[in-house]
Amino acid sequence: MDIVFIADLRIETIIGIYDWERVTPQTVRLDLEMGWDNRAPAAGDDIAKALDYKSVSHRIVDYIRESQFLLVETMAEKVAEIVMTEFGSPWVRVRVAKPGAVRGAAEVGVEIERGVR
Repeated sequence: MDIVFIADLRIETIIGIYDWERVTPQTVRLDLEMGWDNRAPAAGDDIAKALDYKSVSHRIVDYIRESQFLLVETMAEKVAEIVMTEFGSPWVRVRVAKPGAVRGAAEVGVEIERGVR
């Protein structure tokens, strides 16, 4: 299976469990790897057969900006669900990171993998 990826997508949103996090937007960083068979789009140079990473990016950014999450785990699950159900990817790896959330660490977060690769 081929991989279509989006790296270092940064989005401002409400996320976290502490009172201040419920009112102050924070930046989350997403990395997505999405399974896709790129032979058909490549053979015909046809965007209609490709997994359109721009459309995926816009959908994910809009969704996260409009949502509020307590946990990065929930955000990762919802992003994976969107990629698989709305865009038809049979496999996805989602990494959600909160930069600066823990003193001494550049970022913390979760990485999940869903579907069949």
